[in-house]
Amino acid sequence: MKSTCRLLLLMVYIVSASCVSKKSNLEAADVGQLEEQYEYLYKSIKDVKESPKPMPRTTKNDKLVNVGPYDWTSGFYPGSLWQLYGLTGNDVWKERATAYTEKLDTIQYWEGNHDVGFIIECSYGNGLKYQDSNAYEEVIVQTAKSLSTRFKPNAGVLQSWEWNKKWDCPVIIDNMMNLELLFHATKISGDSTFYDIAVSHADTTIKNHFRDDGSSFHVVDYNPATGEVIQKNTHQGYSDDSAWARGQAWGLYGYVMVYRETKDPKYLRHAEKIANFIKTHPNLPNDQVPYWDYDVSPGENTLRDASAAAITASALLELSTYDTDTSSKDYLKWGNDIIDSLSSKTYLAKVGTNGGFLLKHSVGSKPHGVELDVPLNYADYYYLEALSRQKQISK
Repeated sequence: MKSTCRLLLLMVYIVSASCVSKKSNLEAADVGQLEEQYEYLYKSIKDVKESPKPMPRTTKNDKLVNVGPYDWTSGFYPGSLWQLYGLTGNDVWKERATAYTEKLDTIQYWEGNHDVGFIIECSYGNGLKYQDSNAYEEVIVQTAKSLSTRFKPNAGVLQSWEWNKKWDCPVIIDNMMNLELLFHATKISGDSTFYDIAVSHADTTIKNHFRDDGSSFHVVDYNPATGEVIQKNTHQGYSDDSAWARGQAWGLYGYVMVYRETKDPKYLRHAEKIANFIKTHPNLPNDQVPYWDYDVSPGENTLRDASAAAITASALLELSTYDTDTSSKDYLKWGNDIIDSLSSKTYLAKVGTNGGFLLKHSVGSKPHGVELDVPLNYADYYYLEALSRQKQISK
């Protein structure tokens, strides 16, 4: 009898352990822990109201590094606060998200950089998911007008940087992410000009940025008058011909998003091609968190990039909701596997460490020796967005 009871208890334990191992990633990530960590980060920001640099970006020598509104990453912190509000329903995050979003008000008039799409869509764009606001809609449309001034019609692209000594009209793969703001502005205003610019940029980028295997160059330089491609380079990757990890993630996310906005199947097929490159690459580690470039030699001391993994995971979760050549369950499992890795002790920081950021082990720019093996606010943003997408998928 005792042996029978022990057997039954063992079976219950095995079943229970199995259920625990298969619990949702949202539970595994422990949203309460995420809130505690971001409460720590919030209290660590110095002179929040008065500082000209109110947005936490990373750490340096274990000290928090804040940036001002015109830094390309300034929209990610308010965006993360919106994501936390969506995950928890806790009004404190909505209040803080609103306050930090509205610190970016002047960006809507900035014509000097393509990253206004990142900045405003992550902040004001996310804000519109949780509240009706004519003022927020006006900011989206005005920012789209500012971004559109960077469109070079003869080349069919939005110019990324002003860097005339090295490039004439550089376009980086990151720029795909800024197209979401243009699509959003068309929905609000009814002005198809923004939509047309976004589609032109997406089409030209498919044509010139990508190799046959689905990987992309980082920078393509155009003659803005003729549209001729002058050169193809990298700025943050290992070499001109390598596949910079975060660049591949930007491309995947960008084309999943363009498919969502256009429903043109060519963008879905292209997103799948990028995903296949990433998934089948021999240098992709078993935990699915890539090295900072797919063409660097893997090794114990080779830097990983959690930000690239988080962006990829968020893109895969959205991709799993569409009819694709590959089973949507495969994309969903892959995205969940990445989130499982990022939610492990290896990458998810303990409360009160890591400067208050969630994820460890990201890379800003290895060739420039900048932000190596540190937390980055955009890694947190896309990790939280991925968790939000998991929550929606599981409903």
